[in-house]
Amino acid sequence: MAWFKRKEKGITTATEDKKDVPKGLWYKSPTGKIIDTDELARNLWVSPEDDFHVRIGSKEYFEILFDNNEFKELDAKMTSKDPLIFVDTKKYSDRLKDVMDKTKLKDAVRTAVGKSKEKDLVVCCMDFAFIGGSMGAVVGEKIARGIDYSIKHNIPFLMISKSGGARMMEAAYSLMQLAKTSAKLAQLAEAKIPYISLCTDPTTGGTTASYAMLGDINISEPGALIGFAGPRVVRDTTGKDLPEGFQTSEFLLEHGFLDFITPRKELKDKINLYLDLILNQEVR
Repeated sequence: MAWFKRKEKGITTATEDKKDVPKGLWYKSPTGKIIDTDELARNLWVSPEDDFHVRIGSKEYFEILFDNNEFKELDAKMTSKDPLIFVDTKKYSDRLKDVMDKTKLKDAVRTAVGKSKEKDLVVCCMDFAFIGGSMGAVVGEKIARGIDYSIKHNIPFLMISKSGGARMMEAAYSLMQLAKTSAKLAQLAEAKIPYISLCTDPTTGGTTASYAMLGDINISEPGALIGFAGPRVVRDTTGKDLPEGFQTSEFLLEHGFLDFITPRKELKDKINLYLDLILNQEVR
């Protein structure tokens, strides 16, 4: 027998008196753990229950890496065009407008310069929320200009990749960015300026095939998906079952594609440690 019975039937509450539960109050990780979102934010968006690294964007990475979250954004107003007048389920120009309104971002990458542990650092960070972090002409140009800024001012360069690959709406224009960014990184190497590449979940397609794997040191967050084609495509192409954990950061570390896996809590300290060691300067 139920311990509670309603004595009166037909009770209603006026709409204006109803209490709404705020969206995003709780977060459920893929392992089923429930975390308060405020606690998650305080823990740098890492689940304290299972150490799952929640996908975040440039805003959060800048907060983590730059001292007092102080930085200057470079090329902040650069936006994509529609040179091919591309249409799929909707016009590319309309898609760009919609995603800019929704995300408040201009494109899938932001570039900033600021102090990290009291030394200058240029950071290019991708945003997956903007058309799956796809790499178009603007992404390639902003990364190239970020590298140019590093060379001009002799400042180390950090690339944070988070991408589904090249942007199909720009076709060959997007594919050109692989060569363009790789050539710029070669210039950075010639100038003997350190480049650290951070691969986050997910780093796939043309991004992996270019700047994401060209760092002086290649690092990743735990559990990130990193690869060129997805597991299903690889399985169908090779006709073979894939190893356990295929294309996770742990798998890539074991097979020599990554140098280190760095938890988000240690990210700022570790990146600056690597830079100090590369530059043969006093460890901060």
